[in-house]
Amino acid sequence: MDKRHIAYTPAEVVCSKNILIEAEGTTIRKVTIIGGCNGNTQGLSRLLEGMDIEDAIHKTEGIICGRRGTSCPDQIAQALRKLLPVE
Repeated sequence: MDKRHIAYTPAEVVCSKNILIEAEGTTIRKVTIIGGCNGNTQGLSRLLEGMDIEDAIHKTEGIICGRRGTSCPDQIAQALRKLLPVE
């Protein structure tokens, strides 16, 4: 299986400052979120680990936090999109 890593810098309007994702094939193996609400980022990381990349995108994309127009979960979806194969 192909292992891939991404270090993603989210939009400045969200609390997280960096999102690190490791994937193997189409499965998310590890998510580390630097910055943000500690409990929320730990919970989100644990929920996503082991999940299919496309399923995770579907569940997190478009979530909005206040008037920011995006959120930490939405930014994770943007990072995950970069791990999808180019068609």
